[in-house]
Amino acid sequence: MVLQLLLLPLYLSGALGLGGHAARNGNGFSFDINSGPQKQRDTSTKDARDVEFSTDGGTPFHHPYETQRIGADGPLLLQDVHLTELFGAFDRERIPERVVHAKGAGAHGYFEVTNAEFAKKYTMMDVFSENGLKTPITVRFSTVGGESGSADEARDPRGFAMKFRTRKGIWDLVMNNTPVFFIRDPSKFPHFIHTQKRNPHTHLKDKNMFWDYLSSNPESVYQAMRLFSDLGTPYGFTHMDAWSGHTYRWIKEGGEWVYVRIYAESHQGVKNFTNAEATKMQGENPDFATQDLYERIEKGDYPGWTMYAQILTPSDAQKFKYNVLDLTKQWFAEDVKPVEIGKFYLTQNPSNYFAEIEQAAFSPSKLVEGWGPSADPVLQARLFSYADTQRYRLGVNYQQIPVNCPLNAVANFERDGAMNVLGNQGARPNYLSTMDPIKLPVRPYIDDTHQKWTGGAVSSLAAITEIDFDCPRRFWKSLSQKDKDCLISNLVGHLGQASDEGIRKRQVALFNHVDSELGKGVAKGVGVTIEGSLEFGNGPTWYNTTKEAKGSTVNY
Repeated sequence: MVLQLLLLPLYLSGALGLGGHAARNGNGFSFDINSGPQKQRDTSTKDARDVEFSTDGGTPFHHPYETQRIGADGPLLLQDVHLTELFGAFDRERIPERVVHAKGAGAHGYFEVTNAEFAKKYTMMDVFSENGLKTPITVRFSTVGGESGSADEARDPRGFAMKFRTRKGIWDLVMNNTPVFFIRDPSKFPHFIHTQKRNPHTHLKDKNMFWDYLSSNPESVYQAMRLFSDLGTPYGFTHMDAWSGHTYRWIKEGGEWVYVRIYAESHQGVKNFTNAEATKMQGENPDFATQDLYERIEKGDYPGWTMYAQILTPSDAQKFKYNVLDLTKQWFAEDVKPVEIGKFYLTQNPSNYFAEIEQAAFSPSKLVEGWGPSADPVLQARLFSYADTQRYRLGVNYQQIPVNCPLNAVANFERDGAMNVLGNQGARPNYLSTMDPIKLPVRPYIDDTHQKWTGGAVSSLAAITEIDFDCPRRFWKSLSQKDKDCLISNLVGHLGQASDEGIRKRQVALFNHVDSELGKGVAKGVGVTIEGSLEFGNGPTWYNTTKEAKGSTVNY
């Protein structure tokens, strides 16, 4: 019911909604063209016993199973429009699944501010402007690599996407249950995802492809270690934390800004399956996480998280041990203190999964005043890619779908296109008119005095340096001996299935460079020997000039 209120009626005058000016100058007859859509929204909330079967056009129809044919054994009749309408709709029920994050579940709820004093020191974001302010949200959880019918408990990172319906517009916060990712150069993303999916020749998951990519791109080693620890098989969707991963900017009214990363801590606590438990669950109930989320909310056991912000000023970022634009680096709590800013809870299951979750569209390009992108190159690419995939899946007017629709007015010059159902912005000019000018809001801040770059057009590719092994070493040292043993066992079970010995040796050498105990344990399990040791120098992650790479990355 709540989401159905998001499509606020637009009242248009005109004869049957067409040629409005002629109607106003004629006999005065007018018709609200939105009364039909509103009727369908109302009907969608009723029980089956309270509605009558009909065709797509609303005409009552006597029985859904009947067909028209000649006699008892003759052919069907083309005039049976009910049958052709039925199959025409059925043939088009599936929309393209997401290339990544295809399998998922979600729910609705609210975010509540708990520390406006802190947030207002650094940002003008209205969503954080007052303690106790509640903002309606939709959250979608997902696996990354699997198809829409794959198991929830596959070893995979989990998506954790949030849509805030703020008073100043839609804000999407697209997170994962991991603080880092496998890449920091955006052009690598399609290549990486291809290796996580199916071999184009065999149409099978391919361990050689999987580890060929990871072993030739050493910046992935920290994320690979997190993935093959038990963190890679979380107990459903509610027992996991979430991170923005990317570095963003919090911006104040005057244009001053700081770097920020967001972290969400589960109130349910972090809980994971072992590899054996996850494998068993995939066979017994591949929709375990989806079912667990739904049933928790249905019985009133609303899952919640506390949201924290980590702040670095531009000057602090210059002195920070990691490049703040590097998606493969974590801001550890002991390095950058997380400060609580709010809590959020999921309290409402969707009344229709397809309408409210499958059609939910998330993109980091959905920005609000006070929240801006950093120069993180993967984030910069996602600003386009995420919105564009929704234009492909759902159509150019996907933001008119109720779950994606903002609560405040939309007024611009983007018109027409398939499935434009909210009045197409009426009779207003579809260009910047001087005869009927649109109001222009005050510019919230000026960026050109606070953010500047210099340099030429660089063909950029990151370089591997010794600092790239700092996060994985810190992670390894944080594990208990039991967790270390599980990580080695999980790696051996997967990497050991890669038939190419050169790939296994290359990956083992990287693990050995992280820690000799890790390297020796994996080497023994996958049947390779460690030959020599790797050496990496120090230096910048990205250069201010073009550097030639002999392999997948500079210096490796």
